[in-house]
Amino acid sequence: MGHVIVVDLGFGDAGKGTVVDHLCRTSPVTAVVRFNGGAQAAHNVVADDGRHHTFAQFGSGTFVPGVRTHLSRFMLVDPLALAAEADHLRRLGVTDALDRLTVDRDALLTTPYHRAANRARERARGAARHGSCGMGIGETASYALAHDDAPRAGDCLSPARLRRRLGALHDWYRTMFPSGEDVPDVAACADAFTAFAGRVRIVDGGHLHRLLRSGDVVFEGAQGVLLDEWHGFHPYTTWSTTTFANAETLLDEAGGAGEAGGAGAAARLGVLRTYATRHGPGPFVTEDAALTAALPEPHNGTGPWQGAFRAGHLDAVALRYALEVAGGVDGLAVTHLDVAGARPDLRVCYAYATPDGRVDRLPKGGGDLDRQAALTRRLASARPVYAPLGRRPVETIEDALGAPVVLTSHGPAASDKRATGQPFSRNPGTLRRTA
Repeated sequence: MGHVIVVDLGFGDAGKGTVVDHLCRTSPVTAVVRFNGGAQAAHNVVADDGRHHTFAQFGSGTFVPGVRTHLSRFMLVDPLALAAEADHLRRLGVTDALDRLTVDRDALLTTPYHRAANRARERARGAARHGSCGMGIGETASYALAHDDAPRAGDCLSPARLRRRLGALHDWYRTMFPSGEDVPDVAACADAFTAFAGRVRIVDGGHLHRLLRSGDVVFEGAQGVLLDEWHGFHPYTTWSTTTFANAETLLDEAGGAGEAGGAGAAARLGVLRTYATRHGPGPFVTEDAALTAALPEPHNGTGPWQGAFRAGHLDAVALRYALEVAGGVDGLAVTHLDVAGARPDLRVCYAYATPDGRVDRLPKGGGDLDRQAALTRRLASARPVYAPLGRRPVETIEDALGAPVVLTSHGPAASDKRATGQPFSRNPGTLRRTA
Protein backbone atom coordinates (compact mmCIF):
# COMPACT_ATOMS: atom_id res chain seq x y z
CA MET A 1 0.00 0.00 0.00
CA GLY A 2 2.74 2.49 0.92
CA HIS A 3 2.19 5.50 3.16
CA VAL A 4 -1.24 7.16 2.84
CA ILE A 5 -2.43 10.58 4.03
CA VAL A 6 -6.16 10.73 4.83
CA VAL A 7 -7.80 14.17 4.72
CA ASP A 8 -11.45 15.25 4.89
CA LEU A 9 -12.36 17.51 1.96
CA GLY A 10 -15.39 19.08 3.61
CA PHE A 11 -16.26 20.54 7.00
CA GLY A 12 -15.27 17.36 8.85
CA ASP A 13 -17.35 14.32 9.84
CA ALA A 14 -17.02 12.68 6.41
CA GLY A 15 -15.74 9.38 7.80
CA LYS A 16 -11.97 9.70 8.12
CA GLY A 17 -11.91 7.38 11.11
CA THR A 18 -13.72 4.53 9.45
CA VAL A 19 -11.52 4.90 6.35
CA VAL A 20 -8.35 4.75 8.47
CA ASP A 21 -9.72 1.70 10.29
CA HIS A 22 -10.34 -0.01 6.93
CA LEU A 23 -6.84 0.75 5.66
CA CYS A 24 -5.31 -0.68 8.83
CA ARG A 25 -7.41 -3.86 8.55
CA THR A 26 -6.74 -4.57 4.87
CA SER A 27 -3.00 -3.82 4.62
CA PRO A 28 -0.05 -4.27 6.97
CA VAL A 29 0.17 -0.88 8.73
CA THR A 30 2.82 -0.08 11.32
CA ALA A 31 1.26 3.03 12.78
CA VAL A 32 -1.26 5.82 12.46
CA VAL A 33 0.33 9.27 12.69
CA ARG A 34 -1.87 12.16 13.80
CA PHE A 35 -0.72 15.42 12.23
CA ASN A 36 -3.14 18.19 13.19
CA GLY A 37 -5.79 19.14 15.70
CA GLY A 38 -6.16 17.63 19.13
CA ALA A 39 -8.73 16.27 21.54
CA GLN A 40 -11.60 17.96 19.69
CA ALA A 41 -11.43 15.38 16.90
CA ALA A 42 -14.35 12.93 16.81
CA HIS A 43 -13.61 10.07 14.43
CA ASN A 44 -16.25 7.40 14.87
CA VAL A 45 -15.33 3.79 14.23
CA VAL A 46 -17.78 0.89 14.48
CA ALA A 47 -16.25 -2.57 14.49
CA ASP A 48 -18.05 -5.52 12.90
CA ASP A 49 -18.70 -6.89 16.40
CA GLY A 50 -20.62 -3.72 17.29
CA ARG A 51 -17.97 -1.95 19.41
CA HIS A 52 -18.02 1.80 18.85
CA HIS A 53 -15.38 4.35 19.83
CA THR A 54 -15.02 8.03 19.01
CA PHE A 55 -11.30 8.45 18.35
CA ALA A 56 -9.96 11.83 19.39
CA GLN A 57 -6.22 11.53 19.93
CA PHE A 58 -5.56 7.84 19.44
CA GLY A 59 -5.30 6.78 15.82
CA SER A 60 -8.45 5.28 14.34
CA GLY A 61 -6.57 2.04 13.63
CA THR A 62 -6.30 1.25 17.35
CA PHE A 63 -8.94 -1.49 17.20
CA VAL A 64 -6.47 -3.43 15.02
CA PRO A 65 -3.96 -5.31 17.20
CA GLY A 66 -0.40 -4.07 16.85
CA VAL A 67 -1.15 -0.79 15.05
CA ARG A 68 0.60 2.02 16.90
CA THR A 69 -0.35 5.69 17.31
CA HIS A 70 2.17 8.50 17.04
CA LEU A 71 1.17 12.04 17.99
CA SER A 72 3.43 14.27 15.91
CA ARG A 73 4.77 17.69 16.84
CA PHE A 74 1.82 19.25 14.98
CA MET A 75 -0.65 17.75 17.45
CA LEU A 76 -2.10 19.59 20.45
CA VAL A 77 -1.99 16.93 23.13
CA ASP A 78 -4.45 16.91 26.02
CA PRO A 79 -3.18 14.37 28.59
CA LEU A 80 -6.39 14.40 30.66
CA ALA A 81 -8.61 13.76 27.63
CA LEU A 82 -6.17 11.11 26.45
CA ALA A 83 -6.47 9.25 29.75
CA ALA A 84 -10.27 9.30 29.50
CA GLU A 85 -10.11 8.01 25.94
CA ALA A 86 -7.76 5.20 26.98
CA ASP A 87 -10.23 4.22 29.72
CA HIS A 88 -13.05 3.90 27.19
CA LEU A 89 -10.89 1.81 24.88
CA ARG A 90 -9.99 -0.42 27.83
CA ARG A 91 -13.68 -1.01 28.53
CA LEU A 92 -14.03 -2.10 24.90
CA GLY A 93 -11.26 -4.65 25.31
CA VAL A 94 -8.34 -2.60 23.96
CA THR A 95 -6.08 -2.79 27.00
CA ASP A 96 -2.78 -1.73 25.44
CA ALA A 97 -3.67 1.54 23.68
CA LEU A 98 -1.27 3.57 25.85
CA ASP A 99 1.47 0.98 25.35
CA ARG A 100 1.18 1.52 21.59
CA LEU A 101 1.33 5.31 21.88
CA THR A 102 4.26 7.68 21.33
CA VAL A 103 4.19 11.47 21.64
CA ASP A 104 6.62 13.92 20.06
CA ARG A 105 8.30 15.99 22.78
CA ASP A 106 7.62 19.21 20.83
CA ALA A 107 3.84 18.74 20.68
CA LEU A 108 1.97 21.53 22.48
CA LEU A 109 -0.03 20.61 25.58
CA THR A 110 -3.69 21.52 25.95
CA THR A 111 -4.50 22.14 29.60
CA PRO A 112 -7.59 22.90 31.73
CA TYR A 113 -6.54 26.56 31.55
CA HIS A 114 -6.75 26.60 27.75
CA ARG A 115 -10.12 24.90 27.88
CA ALA A 116 -11.53 27.36 30.40
CA ALA A 117 -10.22 30.31 28.40
CA ASN A 118 -11.78 28.90 25.23
CA ARG A 119 -15.19 28.62 26.84
CA ALA A 120 -15.01 32.06 28.42
CA ARG A 121 -14.10 33.64 25.10
CA GLU A 122 -16.84 31.79 23.25
CA ARG A 123 -19.47 32.76 25.83
CA ALA A 124 -18.46 36.39 25.40
CA ARG A 125 -19.26 36.20 21.68
CA GLY A 126 -22.91 35.50 22.45
CA ALA A 127 -24.94 35.04 19.28
CA ALA A 128 -21.80 35.57 17.20
CA ARG A 129 -20.17 32.34 18.36
CA HIS A 130 -17.72 30.75 15.95
CA GLY A 131 -18.76 27.19 16.75
CA SER A 132 -15.81 26.13 18.91
CA CYS A 133 -15.71 22.62 20.38
CA GLY A 134 -14.93 24.15 23.78
CA MET A 135 -11.85 21.93 24.14
CA GLY A 136 -9.21 24.67 24.23
CA ILE A 137 -7.66 23.99 20.84
CA GLY A 138 -7.64 27.55 19.54
CA GLU A 139 -6.40 28.87 22.87
CA THR A 140 -3.55 26.36 22.89
CA ALA A 141 -2.42 27.50 19.45
CA SER A 142 -2.86 31.22 20.06
CA TYR A 143 -1.15 31.15 23.47
CA ALA A 144 1.87 29.41 21.93
CA LEU A 145 2.12 32.09 19.23
CA ALA A 146 2.37 34.76 21.92
CA HIS A 147 4.42 32.89 24.55
CA ASP A 148 7.69 31.10 23.92
CA ASP A 149 7.26 29.21 27.18
CA ALA A 150 4.00 27.50 26.20
CA PRO A 151 4.00 24.02 27.75
CA ARG A 152 4.95 21.10 25.51
CA ALA A 153 4.90 17.34 25.96
CA GLY A 154 8.63 17.23 26.68
CA ASP A 155 8.14 19.52 29.68
CA CYS A 156 6.30 16.68 31.42
CA LEU A 157 9.71 15.01 31.80
CA SER A 158 11.03 18.03 33.73
CA PRO A 159 8.76 18.67 36.76
CA ALA A 160 10.32 22.02 37.69
CA ARG A 161 10.04 23.45 34.18
CA LEU A 162 6.53 22.02 33.82
CA ARG A 163 5.32 23.72 37.02
CA ARG A 164 6.90 27.00 35.99
CA ARG A 165 5.22 26.98 32.60
CA LEU A 166 1.87 25.82 33.93
CA GLY A 167 2.08 28.55 36.56
CA ALA A 168 2.61 31.24 33.94
CA LEU A 169 -0.32 29.86 31.94
CA HIS A 170 -2.57 29.74 35.01
CA ASP A 171 -1.73 33.36 35.87
CA TRP A 172 -2.41 34.42 32.26
CA TYR A 173 -5.83 32.77 32.40
CA ARG A 174 -6.76 34.45 35.66
CA THR A 175 -5.61 37.84 34.35
CA MET A 176 -7.44 37.52 31.04
CA PHE A 177 -10.64 35.98 32.44
CA PRO A 178 -11.02 37.04 36.10
CA SER A 179 -14.61 35.79 36.21
CA GLY A 180 -13.87 32.60 34.29
CA GLU A 181 -14.73 29.13 35.53
CA ASP A 182 -12.74 27.46 38.29
CA VAL A 183 -9.68 25.50 37.22
CA PRO A 184 -7.35 23.04 38.98
CA ASP A 185 -4.41 24.50 40.84
CA VAL A 186 -0.98 24.28 39.28
CA ALA A 187 0.29 21.54 41.59
CA ALA A 188 -2.62 19.22 40.77
CA CYS A 189 -2.27 19.84 37.04
CA ALA A 190 1.49 19.30 37.15
CA ASP A 191 1.08 16.04 39.06
CA ALA A 192 -1.39 14.72 36.48
CA PHE A 193 0.86 15.69 33.58
CA THR A 194 3.90 14.16 35.25
CA ALA A 195 1.95 10.92 35.66
CA PHE A 196 1.13 11.10 31.93
CA ALA A 197 4.84 11.26 31.14
CA GLY A 198 5.41 8.20 33.29
CA ARG A 199 2.83 6.20 31.34
CA VAL A 200 3.54 7.03 27.70
CA ARG A 201 6.68 7.26 25.62
CA ILE A 202 7.67 10.86 24.88
CA VAL A 203 10.12 10.81 21.98
CA ASP A 204 12.20 13.09 19.79
CA GLY A 205 11.78 13.70 16.06
CA GLY A 206 14.04 10.80 15.15
CA HIS A 207 11.36 8.35 16.30
CA LEU A 208 9.04 9.25 13.44
CA HIS A 209 11.90 8.92 10.95
CA ARG A 210 12.50 5.37 12.14
CA LEU A 211 8.78 4.59 12.21
CA LEU A 212 8.35 5.64 8.59
CA ARG A 213 11.14 3.33 7.53
CA SER A 214 9.83 0.34 9.48
CA GLY A 215 6.64 -0.14 7.46
CA ASP A 216 3.60 1.53 5.96
CA VAL A 217 2.07 4.40 7.91
CA VAL A 218 -1.36 6.04 7.66
CA PHE A 219 -1.40 9.77 8.38
CA GLU A 220 -4.79 10.66 9.87
CA GLY A 221 -5.97 14.24 9.57
CA ALA A 222 -8.57 15.96 11.73
CA GLN A 223 -11.53 18.19 10.79
CA GLY A 224 -11.74 19.18 7.10
CA VAL A 225 -10.13 21.33 4.44
CA LEU A 226 -13.06 23.77 4.44
CA LEU A 227 -12.26 24.52 8.09
CA ASP A 228 -8.55 25.18 7.47
CA GLU A 229 -7.08 28.08 9.43
CA TRP A 230 -5.95 29.87 6.25
CA HIS A 231 -8.18 28.45 3.52
CA GLY A 232 -11.47 28.02 5.36
CA PHE A 233 -14.34 30.49 5.51
CA HIS A 234 -13.11 32.85 8.23
CA PRO A 235 -13.97 33.24 11.08
CA TYR A 236 -15.79 29.89 11.17
CA THR A 237 -12.58 27.91 11.02
CA THR A 238 -10.10 26.05 13.19
CA TRP A 239 -6.64 26.97 14.47
CA SER A 240 -5.15 24.09 12.54
CA THR A 241 -3.77 23.24 9.11
CA THR A 242 -6.24 20.66 7.82
CA THR A 243 -4.73 20.05 4.37
CA PHE A 244 -2.01 17.50 3.51
CA ALA A 245 0.74 20.04 4.33
CA ASN A 246 1.74 18.96 7.85
CA ALA A 247 1.95 15.29 6.90
CA GLU A 248 4.07 16.05 3.88
CA THR A 249 6.34 18.26 5.99
CA LEU A 250 6.91 15.31 8.33
CA LEU A 251 7.69 13.09 5.35
CA ASP A 252 10.10 15.64 3.90
CA GLU A 253 11.89 15.90 7.23
CA ALA A 254 12.23 12.13 7.23
CA GLY A 255 14.01 12.15 3.88
CA GLY A 256 11.21 12.13 1.30
CA ALA A 257 10.97 9.93 -1.75
CA GLY A 258 14.11 10.89 -3.57
CA GLU A 259 16.83 10.30 -1.00
CA ALA A 260 18.57 7.02 -0.32
CA GLY A 261 16.97 5.37 2.69
CA GLY A 262 14.23 7.99 2.70
CA ALA A 263 10.77 7.54 4.11
CA GLY A 264 9.07 7.55 0.73
CA ALA A 265 6.22 9.59 -0.67
CA ALA A 266 2.63 9.15 0.46
CA ALA A 267 -0.55 8.83 -1.56
CA ARG A 268 -3.17 11.49 -0.86
CA LEU A 269 -6.65 10.19 -0.08
CA GLY A 270 -9.50 12.70 0.13
CA VAL A 271 -12.65 11.69 2.02
CA LEU A 272 -16.16 12.99 1.33
CA ARG A 273 -19.77 11.96 1.85
CA THR A 274 -22.45 11.56 -0.81
CA TYR A 275 -24.08 14.55 0.86
CA ALA A 276 -22.67 17.50 2.78
CA THR A 277 -22.67 18.14 6.52
CA ARG A 278 -21.49 20.86 8.86
CA HIS A 279 -21.37 20.86 12.66
CA GLY A 280 -21.98 24.35 13.98
CA PRO A 281 -22.29 27.82 12.45
CA GLY A 282 -20.79 29.16 9.25
CA PRO A 283 -21.63 29.29 5.54
CA PHE A 284 -23.27 26.19 4.10
CA VAL A 285 -24.67 26.91 0.64
CA THR A 286 -26.39 23.55 0.08
CA GLU A 287 -27.93 23.24 3.54
CA ASP A 288 -31.36 21.61 3.47
CA ALA A 289 -33.47 21.58 6.63
CA ALA A 290 -35.44 18.60 5.33
CA LEU A 291 -32.26 16.56 4.95
CA THR A 292 -31.10 17.56 8.42
CA ALA A 293 -34.37 16.31 9.86
CA ALA A 294 -34.34 13.12 7.79
CA LEU A 295 -30.70 12.17 8.36
CA PRO A 296 -29.97 12.38 12.10
CA GLU A 297 -26.46 11.49 13.18
CA PRO A 298 -26.24 8.83 15.92
CA HIS A 299 -22.79 10.08 16.95
CA ASN A 300 -23.06 13.78 16.05
CA GLY A 301 -25.75 15.58 17.96
CA THR A 302 -26.23 19.22 18.88
CA GLY A 303 -23.44 20.26 21.23
CA PRO A 304 -23.38 23.08 23.78
CA TRP A 305 -20.35 24.64 22.08
CA GLN A 306 -20.44 23.58 18.43
CA GLY A 307 -24.17 23.94 18.01
CA ALA A 308 -26.37 21.94 15.66
CA PHE A 309 -25.33 19.27 13.19
CA ARG A 310 -26.56 20.33 9.73
CA ALA A 311 -27.00 18.43 6.47
CA GLY A 312 -27.26 19.47 2.83
CA HIS A 313 -26.64 18.29 -0.70
CA LEU A 314 -23.26 17.47 -2.22
CA ASP A 315 -21.44 20.72 -3.03
CA ALA A 316 -19.08 20.23 -5.97
CA VAL A 317 -18.12 23.93 -5.93
CA ALA A 318 -16.86 23.77 -2.35
CA LEU A 319 -15.19 20.40 -2.95
CA ARG A 320 -13.38 21.70 -6.04
CA TYR A 321 -12.14 24.57 -3.90
CA ALA A 322 -10.95 22.13 -1.23
CA LEU A 323 -9.10 20.06 -3.82
CA GLU A 324 -7.43 23.12 -5.27
CA VAL A 325 -6.23 24.64 -1.99
CA ALA A 326 -5.06 21.22 -0.77
CA GLY A 327 -3.08 20.59 -3.96
CA GLY A 328 -5.15 17.73 -5.35
CA VAL A 329 -5.53 14.06 -4.46
CA ASP A 330 -4.49 10.68 -5.78
CA GLY A 331 -7.84 9.16 -4.95
CA LEU A 332 -11.18 9.73 -3.26
CA ALA A 333 -12.94 7.73 -0.55
CA VAL A 334 -16.71 8.21 -0.76
CA THR A 335 -18.76 7.37 2.33
CA HIS A 336 -22.50 7.11 3.05
CA LEU A 337 -23.30 5.45 -0.26
CA ASP A 338 -26.02 3.56 1.60
CA VAL A 339 -27.75 6.89 2.15
CA ALA A 340 -27.44 7.77 -1.53
CA GLY A 341 -28.98 4.42 -2.46
CA ALA A 342 -31.96 5.02 -0.18
CA ARG A 343 -32.58 8.66 -1.13
CA PRO A 344 -33.11 9.36 -4.83
CA ASP A 345 -33.84 12.99 -3.89
CA LEU A 346 -30.16 13.74 -3.18
CA ARG A 347 -28.69 16.36 -5.47
CA VAL A 348 -25.32 17.79 -6.44
CA CYS A 349 -24.56 21.50 -6.66
CA TYR A 350 -22.44 22.24 -9.74
CA ALA A 351 -22.53 26.05 -9.46
CA TYR A 352 -23.67 28.96 -7.31
CA ALA A 353 -26.04 31.67 -8.42
CA THR A 354 -24.74 34.95 -6.93
CA PRO A 355 -25.61 38.64 -7.36
CA ASP A 356 -22.52 38.84 -9.59
CA GLY A 357 -23.56 35.92 -11.78
CA ARG A 358 -23.04 32.18 -11.93
CA VAL A 359 -19.93 30.79 -10.17
CA ASP A 360 -18.59 27.27 -10.56
CA ARG A 361 -15.21 27.85 -8.88
CA LEU A 362 -14.23 29.83 -5.82
CA PRO A 363 -11.06 31.96 -5.81
CA LYS A 364 -8.16 30.04 -4.30
CA GLY A 365 -6.69 32.80 -2.12
CA GLY A 366 -5.36 31.63 1.24
CA GLY A 367 -3.04 33.31 3.70
CA ASP A 368 -5.16 36.47 3.91
CA LEU A 369 -7.89 36.29 6.55
CA ASP A 370 -9.56 39.50 5.35
CA ARG A 371 -9.89 37.92 1.92
CA GLN A 372 -11.30 34.74 3.45
CA ALA A 373 -13.80 36.76 5.50
CA ALA A 374 -14.91 38.50 2.31
CA LEU A 375 -15.40 35.08 0.71
CA THR A 376 -17.52 34.08 3.69
CA ARG A 377 -19.75 37.12 3.20
CA ARG A 378 -20.03 36.34 -0.50
CA LEU A 379 -21.18 32.79 0.24
CA ALA A 380 -24.01 34.15 2.40
CA SER A 381 -25.80 35.35 -0.75
CA ALA A 382 -24.95 32.35 -2.95
CA ARG A 383 -27.68 29.95 -4.00
CA PRO A 384 -27.07 26.40 -5.25
CA VAL A 385 -27.59 25.37 -8.87
CA TYR A 386 -28.55 21.70 -8.67
CA ALA A 387 -28.67 18.55 -10.74
CA PRO A 388 -29.70 15.09 -9.50
CA LEU A 389 -26.97 13.06 -7.83
CA GLY A 390 -28.36 10.18 -9.85
CA ARG A 391 -28.31 6.42 -9.54
CA ARG A 392 -24.55 6.24 -10.13
CA PRO A 393 -23.20 8.61 -7.48
CA VAL A 394 -19.60 7.38 -7.72
CA GLU A 395 -19.42 8.24 -11.41
CA THR A 396 -21.16 11.57 -10.76
CA ILE A 397 -18.57 12.46 -8.13
CA GLU A 398 -15.65 11.43 -10.32
CA ASP A 399 -16.95 13.55 -13.19
CA ALA A 400 -17.64 16.55 -10.95
CA LEU A 401 -14.26 16.49 -9.18
CA GLY A 402 -11.97 15.01 -11.83
CA ALA A 403 -10.41 12.44 -9.47
CA PRO A 404 -10.83 8.66 -9.18
CA VAL A 405 -12.88 7.06 -6.42
CA VAL A 406 -10.68 4.30 -4.99
CA LEU A 407 -12.70 3.37 -1.89
CA THR A 408 -16.42 3.28 -1.19
CA SER A 409 -18.28 2.93 2.09
CA HIS A 410 -21.84 1.61 2.33
CA GLY A 411 -22.24 1.69 6.11
CA PRO A 412 -20.47 2.40 9.39
CA ALA A 413 -18.64 -0.90 9.93
CA ALA A 414 -15.32 -2.12 8.57
CA SER A 415 -17.00 -4.76 6.40
CA ASP A 416 -19.03 -2.02 4.65
CA LYS A 417 -15.95 -0.72 2.78
CA ARG A 418 -15.02 -1.68 -0.78
CA ALA A 419 -11.97 -0.95 -2.91
CA THR A 420 -13.08 0.00 -6.41
CA GLY A 421 -10.12 -1.42 -8.26
CA GLN A 422 -9.00 2.02 -9.41
CA PRO A 423 -5.21 2.40 -9.21
CA PHE A 424 -4.06 4.16 -6.06
CA SER A 425 -0.38 5.01 -6.17
CA ARG A 426 2.00 6.00 -3.39
CA ASN A 427 3.77 8.13 -6.01
CA PRO A 428 1.64 11.30 -5.94
CA GLY A 429 2.86 12.57 -9.28
CA THR A 430 1.20 9.79 -11.23
CA LEU A 431 -2.46 10.27 -10.41
CA ARG A 432 -2.98 13.58 -8.70
CA ARG A 433 -5.80 15.42 -10.38
CA THR A 434 -8.25 18.16 -9.65
CA ALA A 435 -11.31 19.22 -11.59
